[in-house]
Amino acid sequence: MPKWNLWHGCHKISPGCANCYVYRIDEKYGRDSGVVTKNQDFNLPVRRTRTGEYKIPSGEMVYTCFTSDYFLEDADCWREETWRIIKEREDLEFLIITKRIHRFLQCVPKDWANGYPNVHIYCTVENQDRADFRLPLFLEAPIRHKGIVCEPLLEKINLSPYLFPCIEEVIAGGESGRNARLCDYQWVLDIRRQCIKYNVPFHFKQTGALFRKDGAVYRIPRTFQHAQARKAAIDYRWKEGKPV
Repeated sequence: MPKWNLWHGCHKISPGCANCYVYRIDEKYGRDSGVVTKNQDFNLPVRRTRTGEYKIPSGEMVYTCFTSDYFLEDADCWREETWRIIKEREDLEFLIITKRIHRFLQCVPKDWANGYPNVHIYCTVENQDRADFRLPLFLEAPIRHKGIVCEPLLEKINLSPYLFPCIEEVIAGGESGRNARLCDYQWVLDIRRQCIKYNVPFHFKQTGALFRKDGAVYRIPRTFQHAQARKAAIDYRWKEGKPV
């Protein structure tokens, strides 16, 4: 699972950003998360070994720009070069998660057309307001592979108008950190139900730190948040026409 963090730093733009994990980590080291800087790993996908082979082998999914937002305004001057890197590495898959789908059309390269086949873009929606603002733009955008991330999930969300026909996956999860807001298991199950109705794969990623199930509220340590989500065993996948 290679991580390619091209730049660091971001600006909060919606309720989902309130307890951003990048801000929390930076605060520990006295770093200003609002200052956006280019990282040393900027050209990571095209770096080669002494024998001339790429350091990231063919076929990997590269998790892209997870310490910022790929479509951040501050990074406009660097993005064109990153598109060239992505195109050079057509043998890799690149996953980009964004809260700035409203900037997407301003940020694509000239040869984008209907999208690069190796780029997967997931739009984050944390509540109904952001779903209703971002997802219509997302559905209209020329992107080959689209997914939705409901994380941190802050309330019950109706995704049904947006799930068919082009969404390939929906991910849901609670919020981590000492100031985490509540995630209700019923909200997660409701999103799962919607995904099953439209045959969209669903992944319950993490409970978050403050999790309500069957009327009881639990404080869950960070080390168990992903494990407890897996233990719920509610992921929904399709293989050869059957749910797995």
